[in-house]
Amino acid sequence: MKLVKLIANLGYGSRKDVTQLFRSGRITDADGEVLYADDVVAYETIRVDDEPLDPPPGLVLMMNKPLGVTCSRKDPGRLVYDLLPPRYSVRSPALSTVGRLDRDTSGLLLFTDDGALLHRIIAPKAQVTKVYEATLAQDLRGDEGQLFASGTLLLETEKEPLAPAVLDVLGPRHARLSVTEGRYHQVRRMFAAAGNHVESLQRISVGALALGDLPVGEWRALPPEEVVSIFAAAPDR
Repeated sequence: MKLVKLIANLGYGSRKDVTQLFRSGRITDADGEVLYADDVVAYETIRVDDEPLDPPPGLVLMMNKPLGVTCSRKDPGRLVYDLLPPRYSVRSPALSTVGRLDRDTSGLLLFTDDGALLHRIIAPKAQVTKVYEATLAQDLRGDEGQLFASGTLLLETEKEPLAPAVLDVLGPRHARLSVTEGRYHQVRRMFAAAGNHVESLQRISVGALALGDLPVGEWRALPPEEVVSIFAAAPDR
């Protein structure tokens, strides 16, 4: 791919804009030598204003999503895309969230521009485990674990029962729930079906990929070995 198209697809500007970057000498190699639009160079050596290029297509990001931010491009209010560099919103192929976390749920959120990978992660047959920690409005009754693990729980308006899920009780009103599906507001609706209400909810892992100590509102690109961990079994906790 020609350098102008490559750099434009990463969101640094239109092809006309990128052509002007070349003419202004703002695109160089790692040694500071000015590059020209018809040069053939290794991706990792290219610099724009002395900074390495953003990751190439096939990008996977993880974010510690804050509360009050929406997984959308169009909804009013703050959007998760506002927390990324502006050029990430105009990359081609487009960067999309892998599933959604609702406005009132925080924690591990994935992005990718790889459509096949996105669908592989969210496909029900992949059974990628998502782990959430919930603070509840009322004390747990004690039978929720059996209910969630039964494989027979039918949520309101649903026609298919939920796949078995694993509940770990962390306190009278604090629980960890591991699910392999991604239905609309699933965790909140599961606790509602058990007669309780979720007051706060955080996703802490996807597969064996854990949120770790990533600060709230921050993000980072994942290396290949961490992408692979998405499909690994969630660690025992």
